[in-house]
Amino acid sequence: MSKKRKIIKIDNLGQKKLRISLAVGFILLILLIIRIAFLQFVQGADLKESAVKNQLSSKTITPNRGTIYDSTGKALAISAKVDTVSVNPSQIKYSNGDEVNKEILAHAFSDIFDLDYDETLENLNTKKSNFVLVSKVENDKISLLEQWMETNKVNSGITITEDVKRYYPYNNLASNLIGFTGAENYGLAGLEATLDDILSGTPRKNTCFN
Repeated sequence: MSKKRKIIKIDNLGQKKLRISLAVGFILLILLIIRIAFLQFVQGADLKESAVKNQLSSKTITPNRGTIYDSTGKALAISAKVDTVSVNPSQIKYSNGDEVNKEILAHAFSDIFDLDYDETLENLNTKKSNFVLVSKVENDKISLLEQWMETNKVNSGITITEDVKRYYPYNNLASNLIGFTGAENYGLAGLEATLDDILSGTPRKNTCFN
């Protein structure tokens, strides 16, 4: 009695799927190599320059404006360090990454800096990028802001920048002679304007890694 021969069936469908998978994988690999080469050799210089710019931040430091004295040595016009607060509403977040509610921010900012609540809330809702919230603020207000940020664990989206504010200890005394400065700390009248080149100093630029 002769033995029956076993017939081995070749799974043509399986082999076809395997070939297709290998072909697709090979094509994807080629595309990946082309993409890497493009980024490396074509866009490499631009990407490197962009990365450096993102890692560096540059800030202009306003010089402390010179003091005006009378003939007896009394200070008639002096400058003091203050701060300017800028905010980016979409970037003000808690330490866990959650965005801070705009109404909470409006309440906090209006209480700390004596701002109008409705106007502050409108600015937070409509201004999508960085804007100046308050300028030339004394240290006591900044301390309150920093305490609020620490208590509520808010660590992004609020920038405090050093600035300078002009003070006149004797108020209106000899104001016509002394003059005054504008918002940018430049002399606009009187001695403030006449001696502006001497009093204004030279702004410095500070560049640092983020």
